[in-house]
Amino acid sequence: MTAETTPQPSTLQLDLRQDVACLTAAIMDINSVSGHEKELADAVEAALLAVPQLSVLRDGDSIIARTDLGLPERVILAGHLDTVPLPLAGDAKGTVPSSWESGVPGEGILYGRGATDMKGGVAVQLALAATMFDDGASPKRDVTFVFYDHEEVEAVKSGLGRLVRNHGHLLRGDFAILLEPTHGTVEGGCNGTSRFEVTTVGEAAHSARAWMGSNAIHAAAPILARLASYEPQTITVDGLEYRESLNAVKINGGTAGNVIPDRCVVEINYRFAPDKTPDQAEAVVRDLLSDFNVVRTDAAAGARPGLHHPAAASFVSAVGAEPKPKYGWTDVARFSELGIPAVNFGPGDPLLAHKDNEHVHADAIRTCLAALRKWLAT
Repeated sequence: MTAETTPQPSTLQLDLRQDVACLTAAIMDINSVSGHEKELADAVEAALLAVPQLSVLRDGDSIIARTDLGLPERVILAGHLDTVPLPLAGDAKGTVPSSWESGVPGEGILYGRGATDMKGGVAVQLALAATMFDDGASPKRDVTFVFYDHEEVEAVKSGLGRLVRNHGHLLRGDFAILLEPTHGTVEGGCNGTSRFEVTTVGEAAHSARAWMGSNAIHAAAPILARLASYEPQTITVDGLEYRESLNAVKINGGTAGNVIPDRCVVEINYRFAPDKTPDQAEAVVRDLLSDFNVVRTDAAAGARPGLHHPAAASFVSAVGAEPKPKYGWTDVARFSELGIPAVNFGPGDPLLAHKDNEHVHADAIRTCLAALRKWLAT
């Protein structure tokens, strides 16, 4: 198998054999906000094509690289290339390029957009791809490395979803690990996520004669009150406790400072436990807001933990820490839909993802790499 496209000549090269923390910084220094992943995808593709034991395929700004050793078990290691937008604050540390708090590359804490979500995980993938055959070594499992675009936006744009549609046969495997930040602990499954728009309609009027109209923003107050008083559930699924959340995340209404608004839209995000389908989650929202106009605009199913699978159990044992649930939605759900048990495991604190002070400790990245390298070799 060869690459579908030939990367254009570029001055940008990634040294996959450098210290993995420094490799993380090099990846972070390439601006890869969702929709602008091409430069990073070019560099990743070129680096992987230089590894003779890998076959490489590119689809848009997503890349699949595979070993083909004929081993009885195949593991998928996956990670997304994109980040959320850069901070607007002038003194924020979560920017591009990256920076070392110590001032010494590779020492201490690394700041910058993507430090936790999830350039450290991508660097671990690339380091493994480049070094797993060093000194005549050979992994005990075949490995498929997946790097994809458009994870931080609506599900319909997902690069992994596109790979599933266009090259699903290359994504077959026995077990998948998504290198999202987990503090170096295995996090099983994930919550599902769905978005809704709830619209109220009024009648426009001059604000000096407000009684001649009907205020659509005021009409949205009961929506916000119900959401504020709603008590999210904590649901146990396969031994892990998944905490749900239901929140208004955006509100839009009004046309001018002297006009009574005739329309208001409240956007809602529901993170639901993997015991529910997206349709069942929608029913929860509709029941809560039964007398309002509710439209589902996006949804992605969650994933059950799947820790009973032998490969998953052996990986959990190798890591050594007690597994936890994944509260946020991740692409383990896509692997679950393919019938592949999947977990999250990566360097960095997930609570720092998307924050303006996003950062990761260099040793956390090295520890993650060491754990995966040891497990793949046993």
